[in-house]
Amino acid sequence: MRIDSKFLAMIRRQFPAVGADPAGRKRAFLDNGAGTLVTRRAADREHEARIDWSANVGNLFPESEGASQTILDGRMAVADLLNAQRPSTIISGESATGLLFSLSYALGREFSGSENVVTTGYEHYTNISPWVEMGSNLEINELRFAEFDRDTGVLDPGSIQERVDRNTKVITVAAASNVLGTRTDLVEIGKIARDAKALFIIDAVHHVPHELVDVRKIGCDFLVFSGYKLFSRHGSFMYAKPEHIKKLSPYKVLASPDRGPEKWEQGTRDQAMFAAISGAIDYLAWVGNPSAKRPPKPGKQRRMRLMQAFKAIERYEKELMDIALHGKGKTPGLNDIPGLRLYGPSDVGKEWNRDPTFSFNLRGYQDRALSRKLWDKYRLAVGAEDYYSRVPAIYKKKTMLRATFVHYNSKAEVLRLLSALDDLARKKR
Repeated sequence: MRIDSKFLAMIRRQFPAVGADPAGRKRAFLDNGAGTLVTRRAADREHEARIDWSANVGNLFPESEGASQTILDGRMAVADLLNAQRPSTIISGESATGLLFSLSYALGREFSGSENVVTTGYEHYTNISPWVEMGSNLEINELRFAEFDRDTGVLDPGSIQERVDRNTKVITVAAASNVLGTRTDLVEIGKIARDAKALFIIDAVHHVPHELVDVRKIGCDFLVFSGYKLFSRHGSFMYAKPEHIKKLSPYKVLASPDRGPEKWEQGTRDQAMFAAISGAIDYLAWVGNPSAKRPPKPGKQRRMRLMQAFKAIERYEKELMDIALHGKGKTPGLNDIPGLRLYGPSDVGKEWNRDPTFSFNLRGYQDRALSRKLWDKYRLAVGAEDYYSRVPAIYKKKTMLRATFVHYNSKAEVLRLLSALDDLARKKR
């Protein structure tokens, strides 16, 4: 199955805001790394849950039972997305940041203060600050950064290995850099973690819309992602191996359960958040077989549909990346526009070494001013900031522009960006 022009038109119809902003102005939305557009299924499911299942869980009347079932359905959907062992391995939270802070607190109660944590040089601060806090509280001895190649943006897993010793208790990495687009070799780093008897934690927030994750194949202990980066609403989810859910002691209210994901969840759950993520995941399953008359059953059938969907998504996003990097026809790619500096891999390698995330500066323009020009003149939504990442400072930049594509973006939108940047570059010659 391929995402051709006909199928792309069907996909774009699943996103009410894909073609125009709230004022009705036609535009290309290229800021997906900051939050994707919401699929209609997610919005409809959230609306239904808000109205029909607004009661708290734990009671016998329909609104309460419906809320409980909606939450369970959401856990099941996320478990299918990640190939988790069972729904009870899925913990919800307000944000990925909050979940990682909660996890670091629980781990801090287990550590002596002599331990170290190893991470990468291209992390979002979500996956830095919790470990820095542990150091400030003397719960770990050191946070070690494995630096990436600044010319290519690629991280050699060997640089992780070099920083691991007998005191390494956590290896925590981004599945993909939210600035460089670089994919991390999760399988290889997972082996390093297991050999070191260290916990393996993955921040998959930026990567989850681009590749189907398999927590059992990777062998990670924890993985976090956010719904609003996966065509849904705000709210985040963390996979945890069953033994960690049981053993560790997170923040909790005394009266809350001592077992299961509820042990980790602070306060009343928002059933509408679970309804929305169910809708987003069922949308992705639809991509796997749009002609199916019925939605897939939870479990193996839905997982198979998701596998089919992401094969098509990856194939199509590779086409978008090839155009973005190398251009098409007379339109130059990011590698060829005069005065444009691209950060991260300059090609899509055989090992699929990047996601469709492109950060850059253009000579002669301040980043925020260029973002404004791209919007005012060309109706291109492109961000310009530091993205809460360690990366811009490494390149001695306060900000970068960033265009991030997902599978509902068209090839024409990629070419519109390239043409606009080339036009603006020529004006500064």
